[in-house]
Amino acid sequence: MATAGVETGRVKVPRDPDNDYTHDAAARRRDFVRAQTGAELSHIGEYSLDPSTLPGNIENFMGAAQVPIGLAGPIRINGEHARGDFYVPPATSEGTLVASYNRGMRLLTESGGVQTTVVEEHMQRAPVFVLNDALEAREFGAWVDENSEQIKQAAEATTRSGKLTYIGQYSIGPLRYLRFNYTSGDAAGQNMTGKATFAACEWIQQHYPGNVRYILSGNIDTDKKHSRINMLLTRGKRVIAEVVLKRDVLKGLMGVDTSTLFWSRQIQMAGSFLVGSTNNGAHAANALTALFIATGQDVANVSEAHAGISYSQLLENGDYYWSITLPALIVATYGGGTGLATQRECLEMLGCYGAGKVRKFAEICAAVVLAGETSLTSAILAGDWVTSHDQLGRNRP
Repeated sequence: MATAGVETGRVKVPRDPDNDYTHDAAARRRDFVRAQTGAELSHIGEYSLDPSTLPGNIENFMGAAQVPIGLAGPIRINGEHARGDFYVPPATSEGTLVASYNRGMRLLTESGGVQTTVVEEHMQRAPVFVLNDALEAREFGAWVDENSEQIKQAAEATTRSGKLTYIGQYSIGPLRYLRFNYTSGDAAGQNMTGKATFAACEWIQQHYPGNVRYILSGNIDTDKKHSRINMLLTRGKRVIAEVVLKRDVLKGLMGVDTSTLFWSRQIQMAGSFLVGSTNNGAHAANALTALFIATGQDVANVSEAHAGISYSQLLENGDYYWSITLPALIVATYGGGTGLATQRECLEMLGCYGAGKVRKFAEICAAVVLAGETSLTSAILAGDWVTSHDQLGRNRP
């Protein structure tokens, strides 16, 4: 085992201290990999990115991962922010996925389109304050409430777009967890809320009349982890997509009757309850991952964003109401990876790049998820699921 001050023989990745974001710097790192491993990296070294645009997005840049992008649509969306027919660019290496979403988009469009609504939005950072006992922790919480306006001012002084909306409080023994809730404009907001909450915590520590310690994250913000609190209280955007599937359209396109679809939903709901699933639908993560990769989202946020609640009704006229609620959809149309060359192009395809577009993009994401739910569920019932994967999802002889 290596100890401090002892040479371990570790060979460092080459870096340029003056300008590390150049084609030459990337080539030196690929040469380094070739010397260390024997791998050629000829495809990784072929890219159209300008390395000078990458500070803040990646370190030790050496090339790009090329993920195929398909084209699905159009999908008709009748939302508050997304209105019209949209062609969607899913990035995936899973065969059948684009074809399945394309089929679902046709079903939703021919049924009149998808209604979409963003009903709530919050981004959190949740520090924990350590007091001497439970009583002192409770009194500390009351002091926080009494000084909430000054805490808000300290937090918002660090950001142009973030607004502190409220602070939730939770107690365990001598610990007081504070869940700071913000709106974050067109950014996802994790970094912004971290900086703002740090400033607020420092103000609290300086002005609270007693002694108190804190940790900036007490782990109830559940960053990049699913949690029940997100299902109830929202993280990112809470967005809902709804459709009324016409009985004749469903039967004609999918070969499934609405009564059979409703019968199967009862069975699937029971199965979801049995295993404690974070989503009682089919596969929201497929749509979100493909869209996140294409549009420069933080793909790790799928761990939270894929959670969902599917709800349906068999209507008296034989049509079928179906909705999906995504309570923790974390997306951005500005900042992060959204400004990278190919990712920006995909957002521009959707009319969603830049300021003022994040709710529109959230509604598109939810609509695409619903298209995938209808398509996969119908395929399973009609017996097309396995055969379509055999036909489209195999690249082996």
